[in-house]
Amino acid sequence: MAAGDGDVNLGTLGSGSESSSDGSSESPGGAGAAAEGGGWSAAALALLTGGGEMLLNVALVALVLLGAYRLWVRWGRRGLGAGAGAGEESPAASLPRMKKRDFSLEQLRQYDGSRTPRILLAVNGKVFDVTKGSKFYGPAGPYGIFAGRDASRGLATFCLDKDALKDEYDDLSDLNAVQMESVREWEMQFKGTFILLGSLQILNVWPKKVHTVSLLKSLRMLSVFTAIII
Repeated sequence: MAAGDGDVNLGTLGSGSESSSDGSSESPGGAGAAAEGGGWSAAALALLTGGGEMLLNVALVALVLLGAYRLWVRWGRRGLGAGAGAGEESPAASLPRMKKRDFSLEQLRQYDGSRTPRILLAVNGKVFDVTKGSKFYGPAGPYGIFAGRDASRGLATFCLDKDALKDEYDDLSDLNAVQMESVREWEMQFKGTFILLGSLQILNVWPKKVHTVSLLKSLRMLSVFTAIII
């Protein structure tokens, strides 16, 4: 039997496709999948956007905490140290200011921090009150060997042994130009940090280097002059 105009094509029944007015066919299953895919994309985008904001907030909080920790390390520990020693008065603060005067080596040795809290030392012939630096120049300090002594040679040669100390006046005549320049630099540094009290006295010191030729000439002239008078 020939199919008439009213017959239905069984091949196209239930095919799940519909023809649109413009001749294109659209599948209902494909439309649902596209809608579902678009929903997942929107959800993922929203999640990523929210996650980015959350990570940014976490990073900001971490930076704030790091800054607070650094401030505590820099200032908090200082405050704790100051609080621990707040009831203790430094030796320099408890002592009256010393009058300016000159010192002999024997007088200088009395101020080594063990007999009295006051600490003096000499650099390049200048005597300084270093009591406020007792942590360094006191008996237990790393430079305590210079307390009450002439520290010029030790500072010039960077020597912290007793060999750098002289019991008699040290004219530093055997030091080279570089070492003497170092002594002068130390003197300027001490002048800018500590109180300059006076000078180191030179008492009854015979020069180490005597010009023998000049001395002999003087003796000969003296003997000739004496012979003429007689």
